[in-house]
Amino acid sequence: MSETVAGSVTGVNDMPPWPQRIGFIAAVFGMFMAILDIQIVASSLNEIQAGLSASEDQISWVQTAYLIAEIVMIPLSGMLMRILSTRVAFTLSCVGFTLASLGCALATSIEQLIVLRAIQGFMGGAMIPITQAVSFSIFPRRVMGSVQAVIGMVVTMAPSVGPTVGGYITETLSWHWLFLANVIPGVLVCWAAWTFLDIDKPNHAVARHLDLIGLVLIAVFLGSLEFVLEEGPGDDWFASQRILLFSLTCLVAGAWFFIRTLRSDHPIVDLRAFTNRNFAIGAGMGFIIGIALYGLVYIMPLFFGYVRGYSSLQIGQVMFVTGLTMFLCAPIVGQLSNRLDLRIMLFMGLLLVGVGTIMNANLTVESGFWQFCVPQIVRGMGLILCIIPASRIALGTLPPSEVGNASGLFNVMRNLGGAMGLALIDTVRDIREDFHWNQLIPAIDTSREVVVAEIAKYQAMLAGSVPDTYHTAVAMLAQRVSQQAQVLAFNDIFTWMGLIYIASVPLVFLLRRISA
Repeated sequence: MSETVAGSVTGVNDMPPWPQRIGFIAAVFGMFMAILDIQIVASSLNEIQAGLSASEDQISWVQTAYLIAEIVMIPLSGMLMRILSTRVAFTLSCVGFTLASLGCALATSIEQLIVLRAIQGFMGGAMIPITQAVSFSIFPRRVMGSVQAVIGMVVTMAPSVGPTVGGYITETLSWHWLFLANVIPGVLVCWAAWTFLDIDKPNHAVARHLDLIGLVLIAVFLGSLEFVLEEGPGDDWFASQRILLFSLTCLVAGAWFFIRTLRSDHPIVDLRAFTNRNFAIGAGMGFIIGIALYGLVYIMPLFFGYVRGYSSLQIGQVMFVTGLTMFLCAPIVGQLSNRLDLRIMLFMGLLLVGVGTIMNANLTVESGFWQFCVPQIVRGMGLILCIIPASRIALGTLPPSEVGNASGLFNVMRNLGGAMGLALIDTVRDIREDFHWNQLIPAIDTSREVVVAEIAKYQAMLAGSVPDTYHTAVAMLAQRVSQQAQVLAFNDIFTWMGLIYIASVPLVFLLRRISA
């Protein structure tokens, strides 16, 4: 590559000029919009389904289409930066994202919305790794802690506040404003990025060596993998011919892609970054962080929705504790990352996430805000202690020319961790709920006095309102057992997720120290 992002106007020890800082702020805001839109519709799918007369199977694709398209684009961002320049690549991504958002708001059918969500995810996906690459390229290492603190806040807060913001917008306005809200900020970000993010020159010669077959292979590989992880739990995995077909497609395309990429002189995505020990382990840490970052945001609304019957706004109010904790801790952690060994911070972060997750492994049907408050504070502190050091460890020892490509790979690993985590959570929840149901249901024995007393209580309550009070009472008692089985399944998930993080702590000792 004849000219890289890092080979721009700043030296190692010099702060970038103000125009570049403004451009970076615009890029961070664009990244926030792209990450926020993953989760902003999560709490409003019922309203969108009703508004477009969609089926339950169709509405899930509003999320799935975005995620599949985004994960395909993310690793391609490094190539786009080299061919088009950082400014052009980011601006085109933001323009496409903004126009697709407007299209989503104007969609009149579920088919239109799904296609436009895929375009939105694909175009917005490049903004995430480009922003991270820019941070490592224009800022000197002495301020990298503060810079990564800003990015860490965005990466963690966007999915945390997404359901809250989405629920509030839908309740006060309509679901169309979930997408219309992106238009004016998107236009401003496009203008600021085009005006102030001029930090390198395009290298059109790279396009002459573009591996089109590799491009198709990575799209099929990542797209089918994301599809399997998203749809597998609901389709009972390999019992579904559809999941089996996509799994085989993923396997063949993935094997072909890796063989072709490792042999090519001009690969579509350069995997040689994984030969750097810190990047390989750091990307693995990113994968593990993704499980908590997206998994915990997913499992808490499930608990409050299914067990407690909370509205999307009530769920958002509970979950806001995590986002607030990370927002308050990020500047402190950013400053500490310039002074402390990053490995120590990552060690503490993984431990806190693990402990904070296990703290929620004793839930009951009455658990609410206060039972989740302290564990969320502990997890929030742990997550921000993980995210800032992990990105610096992964990208901080690479040559400047490799940062753009490696940033895409790092973000792909984090997103795949999230997808894998969601798939495992859904699968484990179904398995453990059935297990606990089978363990508890024998207790509903009419020979037991306590069971007879509960049935009599329900019968008295139902007298005159239903024709068959006995069977209705038994059904209500069985519903209570089902609810207890759900709670026990959630406790198992919190326990196992916490153990994953605690078990990951020893990996920190394999990392090389990075000087602050």
